[in-house]
Amino acid sequence: MSLDERIETLKAKHRALEAAIEQEDARPWPDEVEIHRLKKQKLLIKDEIAALAAGTENVATA
Repeated sequence: MSLDERIETLKAKHRALEAAIEQEDARPWPDEVEIHRLKKQKLLIKDEIAALAAGTENVATA
């Protein structure tokens, strides 16, 4: 899997987590623990995307 493919896969997971958060939040009694867990996963993926993107910028400028 290329770096671009990995980033796109992570972006898709990030979007899926956002949808899951919105779905849970729309419930009459949302599970705050589940929302917190999903947000934490989403943040970890965002950080990984940023790290990978920064790595591609360094390669492009070299």
